[in-house]
Amino acid sequence: MPRQLKFDTESLLPLPTAAFHILVALADGDRHGYAIMQDVAAGTGGRLKLNPGTLYTTIRRLLDQGLVIELDERPDPEDDDERRRYYRLTDMGREVAKAEAGRLQQALAFARQAGLAPKRT
Repeated sequence: MPRQLKFDTESLLPLPTAAFHILVALADGDRHGYAIMQDVAAGTGGRLKLNPGTLYTTIRRLLDQGLVIELDERPDPEDDDERRRYYRLTDMGREVAKAEAGRLQQALAFARQAGLAPKRT
């Protein structure tokens, strides 16, 4: 019986800002690089705009960590630019993104207690 590898989510935290936002963009489904950049910019109200160098360097790191995979298949090969590479969030990537979201939630609660962030309404 093959041995399952266990991973320690906490050992990958804190995630760099770009990595977290890329994982969040992929949580809704497969995306190509440009779509990830658009989703991150839209999801942050334009406050975070990933340039291609940051995007692809970070994706390479996420691939190496097993948090995302590059897909061989394309959603619609006839209606798609063959140069596009599509990425998918792995189960491990989803768990790490959830853990990072929880860590950020705790940080925000701490900032609220210190009067540095608005109280919840």
